[in-house]
Formats: sequence, structure tokens, C-alpha cells
Amino acid sequence: LQKAIETGYGAGNAVAAVCHGLISLAQCKKPDGSPLVKDLIVTGFSESEEDAVKLADKVPFAIESKLKELGGLYEKGEDWSCTVKVAGNLITGQNPQSSEGCADAVIKAAKAIEAARIAGA
Repeated sequence: LQKAIETGYGAGNAVAAVCHGLISLAQCKKPDGSPLVKDLIVTGFSESEEDAVKLADKVPFAIESKLKELGGLYEKGEDWSCTVKVAGNLITGQNPQSSEGCADAVIKAAKAIEAARIAGA
């Protein structure tokens, strides 16, 4: 999964994750070797949402803390609200309520990427 994410991101394709799916980005790197999320506005399951579901002790790390630790510019919306962040070709959603919004952002990004490729061809 790491290789697929890094290859896709490096090729300029849209890469997206929602909620706890951002765990898949924790070890991913940009082509320059820096963490994939470094200096990018991102969101993911918040610590307050983790506390609300009382499952913080069931996950290897809190998504919010890990994204910040990796240099991501973490932003969150209200708990359980649809919150999506688009940072270039990286698209992140905060929680399950963000799934549809994240999917819409991926479709929009994919169309823009394809249009740019066609224009550059």
C-alpha cells in the first residue's frame, strides 16, 4: 500500500484517505524523502472524536497527533461534521461523515488532473 500511495502521489495522481484510513499515510514519503503530509493541510479522525467513542486505547496512535508529528498542518471541523481538506493532490476527510465530501473532492481532482494532462499532451 505504501508503494502504491507514494507512486501515485509522485505521479501527480489524487491520493485520498478518510477517518482512520490516514493511518496508511503515516510511513509514506514524498519524492524528496520527506513525510507525505509534511507542510500540507490535512485532516483525519480527531482526538476529541477518538475520546468520544472511547476507543483511543484500541488504535496504535491518534491520527491527529501522528499527522502533526509528521509535520502535517492538521485542521479539524466540529466533531462528526463533514470536513475535507484538499492540499494539491492529497485529499483527506476527518471522519465517516466526510466520506461523500471526500469522494466528491477526488472526482473533482481527477477531472482537473486529466484535463491538465490532456492540455499538456
